[in-house]
Amino acid sequence: MPTRREPTARQLRLAVELRRLREAAGFTARQAAAMLGVSNVQISQIESGLSGVSEQRLRRLASHYACTDEEFVNALAEVATDRTRGWWEEYRGLLPTSFLDLSELNHHARFRRDVAVLYVPGLLQTEEYARAVFAGRVPELTGEELEVRVRHRMASQRLTVPYELVLHEAALRIRVSDRVASRAQLTRLLQLSEADDVSVRVIPFDLDGFARAASTMTYVGGAVPKLDTVVRDVPHGSAFIDSEAQLGAFRTRFRKVEAVSLDPDRSRDLINRLAKEL
Repeated sequence: MPTRREPTARQLRLAVELRRLREAAGFTARQAAAMLGVSNVQISQIESGLSGVSEQRLRRLASHYACTDEEFVNALAEVATDRTRGWWEEYRGLLPTSFLDLSELNHHARFRRDVAVLYVPGLLQTEEYARAVFAGRVPELTGEELEVRVRHRMASQRLTVPYELVLHEAALRIRVSDRVASRAQLTRLLQLSEADDVSVRVIPFDLDGFARAASTMTYVGGAVPKLDTVVRDVPHGSAFIDSEAQLGAFRTRFRKVEAVSLDPDRSRDLINRLAKEL
């Protein structure tokens, strides 16, 4: 297979999982290459995401590595054989790759869970809200850059899997734009929260002992739990977290934050009250 100049996060995840399987089995890259009858360079390229791997070779490697988790191997094979060129590809070269990687991640998601403290997540933002968020970026974006990000943000709101959001009241009250835009954003939240596959829960200001403000995250479900991914904002983009131990910790974080939030009905009541106050 031809080498890639810039593998996507999904391609890198496959590479990481193959390396983890090899290391767990106690094999060196040289031994893995001998098993497949290829060069060390090819194994290195596969395990760095610079080269793809056929389903046949992937299954041979999994067998040599004594991986008996058939569901996991099938999920890896699905990633290896995926040739999707999604709508986000039209933004390649126009936006940072983390934007495109998250769009691809959402496209293949089985579910998504968000915890947000200061901003309404992009998945639910109105166009005016998104424009105001991007306009506040430092260094400031050009007009063209701003509009590209807004268009991408609106196009990315295509999630069709179960979605759970835990949102702090602060995010509901902070006006990233003006009163009209804030009211429109709250109204959109109310409308979307009525969908059967969407759950919106609010953490109120008057909750005692809430010390989990740093739990902001996007948790995206993979084909199997081992392929789940957590996305967190970092100073220069997004960090994709995929180690099994950390995934377990973030699952626990989400459930703990969810446990102290208002139920969906009471959350809608609070959002509705705040919208009427504007």
